[in-house]
Amino acid sequence: MQNSFEVEHRLGYRILRWILAVALVSGVIVSTIQVILDAQRVSAGLDNDAGQTITMVKDAATQAVFSIDAELAQQVVDGLFAKEAIHRARITHPDGDPLGNRSRPMQEAGFRPLTDPIFGAERHFREPLFREGRPETVYGYLDVHYDTAPAAGTWLDRAAVTFASGIATALILGMVLFYVFHLLLTRPLLRIVRSVKQVDPAHPDDRLVTIPSGHQKDELGLWVNATNNLLVAIGDSQKRHREAEDRVSRLSRYDQLTGLPSRDTFMELLVRNIEEAGTRNTQLSLIVCGIDDFKSVNEQCGFRTGDLILQTIADRMTHMLDNARFTIARLGSDQFVIVEKGLRDGFQAADTAERILDCISMPMLVEDQNIAMTATMGVALFPSDTDQADRLLQSAEQTMTLAKQNGHNHFQFYVASIDQEIRDRKQLEKDLAQALANHQLHLVYQPQINLESKRVIGAEALLRWEHPTRGLVPPDFFIPVAEANGSIVEIGQWVLDQACWQAARWAFGGTPLRIAVNLSAVQLRQDSIVDDILDTLRRHKIPAGRLELEVTETSFMTNLSDAVAKLRRLRKAGISIAVDDFGTGYSSLTYLKQMPVQHLKIDKQFIRDLLVNEEDTRIANTIIDLGKSLNLTVIAEGVETAEQEYYLSQRGCQLAQGYYFSKPLLPSDFETFVKGFHEKILENNT
Repeated sequence: MQNSFEVEHRLGYRILRWILAVALVSGVIVSTIQVILDAQRVSAGLDNDAGQTITMVKDAATQAVFSIDAELAQQVVDGLFAKEAIHRARITHPDGDPLGNRSRPMQEAGFRPLTDPIFGAERHFREPLFREGRPETVYGYLDVHYDTAPAAGTWLDRAAVTFASGIATALILGMVLFYVFHLLLTRPLLRIVRSVKQVDPAHPDDRLVTIPSGHQKDELGLWVNATNNLLVAIGDSQKRHREAEDRVSRLSRYDQLTGLPSRDTFMELLVRNIEEAGTRNTQLSLIVCGIDDFKSVNEQCGFRTGDLILQTIADRMTHMLDNARFTIARLGSDQFVIVEKGLRDGFQAADTAERILDCISMPMLVEDQNIAMTATMGVALFPSDTDQADRLLQSAEQTMTLAKQNGHNHFQFYVASIDQEIRDRKQLEKDLAQALANHQLHLVYQPQINLESKRVIGAEALLRWEHPTRGLVPPDFFIPVAEANGSIVEIGQWVLDQACWQAARWAFGGTPLRIAVNLSAVQLRQDSIVDDILDTLRRHKIPAGRLELEVTETSFMTNLSDAVAKLRRLRKAGISIAVDDFGTGYSSLTYLKQMPVQHLKIDKQFIRDLLVNEEDTRIANTIIDLGKSLNLTVIAEGVETAEQEYYLSQRGCQLAQGYYFSKPLLPSDFETFVKGFHEKILENNT
């Protein structure tokens, strides 16, 4: 009722005010026009009346002047005063002497200040007097002065009546128009408003707006019909939206790819499992399983293959694990979670983890491809680790992440020290961010030996971090941290700059050597990496052929086409490209054919047990043969014995480095080593 009251009073009064205002202004304008036209008629009437009066007495006045009859002239003048408006009249000779003359005062009236500006206070008319047929001879003049007050008074009375009637008529018409407007528009609108208020927002199509009587075919009827159509459409849309929400709710509870419960659904199940385990005083384990290198599989084989792999793994775990004791869900991407209820002890959880690893590692046939996958898992126990569902899942996820840093295809249990390990890692990140500015980083150089000529042909620049409290931090420990937080970009540029500076010094001292620098995957993804490297060479005036960039097999698998394009630009400039740790990654001939590679580096893990482990020896031989067939130089790293050096030399490996020749050295020690090594070779030759 409040809204109806506001519409009726606010809108109705506004319309009434506007109609009355328009009617009043219209009445004033029309009345003013009528009064002006009447004033023009009155003015013209005065002139006509004067002309008629003068015409009536003209002959008599002419006769009086011609006869110089003063008595007749005076009679003519007195006769003019029969008219109320004449206040002065006279007949004069041509020289101005009056023959007849009379005047009376002008009327006093309060309206004169208003009418005199319109009509003038008086009007003067002069008529020359001449005999008929002789207009050239003027005998005198008849002057008549009219007082405008009588005619102005009459005009003013009519004007007042005209204004009053005009305004009254306009206001009456305005009220009639308002009433008609109220009947035809305002009242129907109020009915429509009352009908709209009865519409249920939750179900707008249940009760539609009623069309006011008599308005079925006019604009109001069309408006109500359009409104009803809109309400029906909104109702239909709401119905579809509710149905869609129900479908989304169902879809959100289960993963569409694997059919397993989603993360949110799993958390609800986990809470119930924990409550049940607490009631029964039993244990349960939570295993977060992450597929190893799944991103690389997607990039190499396609997302469809990746989806099929996930479906296969989900089906295997579902069939292997009893639904009564296990809850399996997909957390997202390549991660699964398994809850084992009624657990006896941690050994049972370890047995389950081993079974899952074996299940996943079994080769699977996917789109005519035999693919073997591995997984890394983190295990948390209830109630020994935590009794909260979200904390239990978080503990297992953290453990899985930490386990992946230590390798693949294994599981690791959550222990209380994990929080301390994470804090230590964060502190290491902070320290590493300051290491470069605090001059804690330095380079050492390990000689690379040509096995045929027995000469030092180059050096690999290796990064070292001398921490003020930790001491020497191993590169295998802090390099992954730098790559994870992106600081490797700045550190890598510093390493390149220092290595080139040192190579320039050696060249200036008469020892031009090839310098090998590691290029991380994070650096390779930088848009400006090619220009940065070339600028560094130009700045230190190093020939491009004296720089070798070592990239790992996994560093360019994220975006192979981009990596190939950048490395080809570098190779075109003259820089050598080496694949570091060859044999530990994918070792695919497909990418090797695309890459502008000149060198293959056999990883030290295959050299360590060379001639001792048959499989490692076979791998090393395969890499050497592959290098020969592709016309690539093979470099063996990690050579530690004379037997290894001799075997590699006889097998056709061209270059080698390792502790058998020298450990990584500071620049000054490196120069001493090169000099002594060459002198020793000369002595042996002589």
